[in-house]
Amino acid sequence: MNPNGKYQPFAGVNLKDRKWPSKTIENAPIWCSVDLRDGNQALVNPMGIEQKLEFFKLLVKIGFKEIEVGFPSASNTEFLFVRRLITENLIPDDVTIQVLCQAREHLVARTFEAVEGAKNVIFHLYNATSPSQRKYNFGKSKEELIELAVSGVKCVKKYIAAVSKEALAEGREPTNFHLEYSPENFTQTELDYAIEICSEVMKAWEANPQNKIILNLPATVECSLPNQFADQIEYFCRNIPNRQSCIISLHNHNDRGESVAQCELGLLAGAERVEGCLFGNGERTGNLDIVTVALNMYTQGVSPKLNFSDLDFISSEYSRFTGMPIYARAPYAGELVFTAFSGSHQDAIRKAMAARLEGKAPALWDVPYLPIDPHDIGREYNGIIRINSQSGKGGAVYILETHFGIVAPKAMHAIIGSVIKTRADELQRELSVDEIYEIFESTWLRTKYPLNVLEITEQHIEGERGSDRPEQVAGTASIEWKGKRYAISAKGNGPLDAFVNAMRQTPVPHFNITTFHEHSVGIGSDTQAMAYVQITKEDGEQVWGVGKSSNVGRAGIAAVVSALNFSQEYTDNKI
Repeated sequence: MNPNGKYQPFAGVNLKDRKWPSKTIENAPIWCSVDLRDGNQALVNPMGIEQKLEFFKLLVKIGFKEIEVGFPSASNTEFLFVRRLITENLIPDDVTIQVLCQAREHLVARTFEAVEGAKNVIFHLYNATSPSQRKYNFGKSKEELIELAVSGVKCVKKYIAAVSKEALAEGREPTNFHLEYSPENFTQTELDYAIEICSEVMKAWEANPQNKIILNLPATVECSLPNQFADQIEYFCRNIPNRQSCIISLHNHNDRGESVAQCELGLLAGAERVEGCLFGNGERTGNLDIVTVALNMYTQGVSPKLNFSDLDFISSEYSRFTGMPIYARAPYAGELVFTAFSGSHQDAIRKAMAARLEGKAPALWDVPYLPIDPHDIGREYNGIIRINSQSGKGGAVYILETHFGIVAPKAMHAIIGSVIKTRADELQRELSVDEIYEIFESTWLRTKYPLNVLEITEQHIEGERGSDRPEQVAGTASIEWKGKRYAISAKGNGPLDAFVNAMRQTPVPHFNITTFHEHSVGIGSDTQAMAYVQITKEDGEQVWGVGKSSNVGRAGIAAVVSALNFSQEYTDNKI
């Protein structure tokens, strides 16, 4: 592929002493959702009025105070939707609706019909300004386009005066109108010309600090590096006359996959307002993803002033309204974004999460590989670690701990991970939580060969009251070893010791218990004991076993049986 002669690099801005690189985002911008217009027009099957009404309510619930509701003069559906919002009193007093319109009088008139009775309205005028659009779309000069924009502002002002006068005459509160102007394709327009046309629009609107105009600067087609875009915004902010009388707004698209970065750097460069869609819906590669920008701020300790505390619900509603799925790797919202399959990642996450649960971690969130606490956006920890053939010991141990309360000693983690990973490798797929427990259970808790305990009894032998004779347990058992039955009995200082002593009467290889751990699982009457033993056989082999019982002593015996039954295959060069 050779682009020479067909494509040329974006021309950067000669901006000396740029300030944006040393700044940080300290406050949330004014957010404006354009899901109901920009997002809707990009859908294969656009939303109907009822869907849009539901979507509007969702946007209000999230906390948007400015919502672009449509292009009322473009279709009857758009017009009727705006009327429904107003006549059914669905717009909270602190929410401003935004309507889009081209600078043509009959379209302006129809738009004013649509917004009659609304409390707060942003009237959004736009016209294309880039050289290619001037040449191909309009065949107009720069001066002619300035005149077009200015005449549109004057037309809007005329209608505002007329409808306000009518409202007062009827004893109604006039609508509070604001003006927004967009030089469409701002990023591909000569900067000084963009400043010139916006300046003339400001004059026509008679903008002042008490009656600010919104100057929306769209990256209609993303065409530059994020730092170049930031230079454009800072240059514009520095050079637009009467800066204190305008609000600089961004409207980023994602053609280069950099819209979030461009928006963030644009805010550093002086912008105060952001237009975008939930999850980046929009034409071509989409509009700016407001969810990502807002939660990026949140992870830096800045309140975004939007509520994404139940992101799964918002995601499902968005998909229901639009028919658009959420990509599994989409930032924050994707199904797999908090999931670790890699063994090293799992181990780091497990240790950090354990420290937090034990109160050994700082208050600040610092869990490796998790930039945000999943609980903050309504996600559970259950899916953080999932197991496949790439997983390590930490992942399997985390699943057993968090889902089943099985807290194996650290020295046993490697063999647990090896057993689970071997099975995942055989199946060549992810293992479910229940499958992981079933593997653990079948490997350690349910084995009956070569050793099986058929029956066991114990009798506690106490010395005379006041004597120093230690308590002993006499144990009797019926066992099978490789299919042959044995009746055994012995004494010990407890049930486990008595059983181990009795086992020396059988052909079972001699062994010693070298490590013993135990803990309880469950609560109340359902509490059971978990015992973990490591035995060392007479040939030096060391093996782990696990036992579970409502009786502590029996759990230890079951763990010894488990160890003697453990398959040699997992210990040969697999840990």
